[in-house]
Amino acid sequence: METEHADAPKARRMYVVIAAGCILFVVLSVVAMLTYAGGWMDNHAAPGYSFTQNFLSNLGMLTALSGKANWVSAALFFAALAGAGACLVIFFIIFRRFFKHNRLQKLLSLLGSIVGVLAGVSFMGIAFAPADIAQAAHIQFVLWAFRLFPLAVLLYLPVMFTDRRYPKFYAWVLAVFCLLLIGYFVLLTIGPSLSSPQGLVIQVVGQKVIAYASIMSIFIQSVGAYKLLARDSLAD
Repeated sequence: METEHADAPKARRMYVVIAAGCILFVVLSVVAMLTYAGGWMDNHAAPGYSFTQNFLSNLGMLTALSGKANWVSAALFFAALAGAGACLVIFFIIFRRFFKHNRLQKLLSLLGSIVGVLAGVSFMGIAFAPADIAQAAHIQFVLWAFRLFPLAVLLYLPVMFTDRRYPKFYAWVLAVFCLLLIGYFVLLTIGPSLSSPQGLVIQVVGQKVIAYASIMSIFIQSVGAYKLLARDSLAD
């Protein structure tokens, strides 16, 4: 498959960086969970971090729900989320170069990348606005991140499915991920209330599912793009 990458070796390196950033997000977020200073929404005296009771945003709080300083966990979560947001920005900047074979592809991929970059910036904004000291900004960044991300994916889907040279496997991965994103946005906006025990668990677990699905999706797309560029360089 021919691509429009002017500098394929550099592009391959960038996809490696993005894939590494995805792995780093998982590692740092898990370590942040292990170092969280304790406290749940319904039990501030609870020790440690609960997968079903604590939101990921709790990790980024400078003061945990227990009232204890949470600097270690907050620093790790900041690095994880800010890095993931930056990787998302880079991904959408370079990914559109695969799709420049007709005007429709150029238009949709350009719009998709613009929206995707804004989604990445929104994720970075979440990292820079801890929930305990900038709650209003934090909530707005979360809402915009999960409004823009599915829109970016929706713009790219027809491009990937109609491009004969791009493997359809990656389009289907993105399609499944898009359904998850839409489902989570519905959950976020009209889902069960946090005031009920079941609602809290659903919202907390749903957030983790979509967060790690997002990372897995971008990781798969980055690995796929790297492989395509590597194959093309061998063909040349």
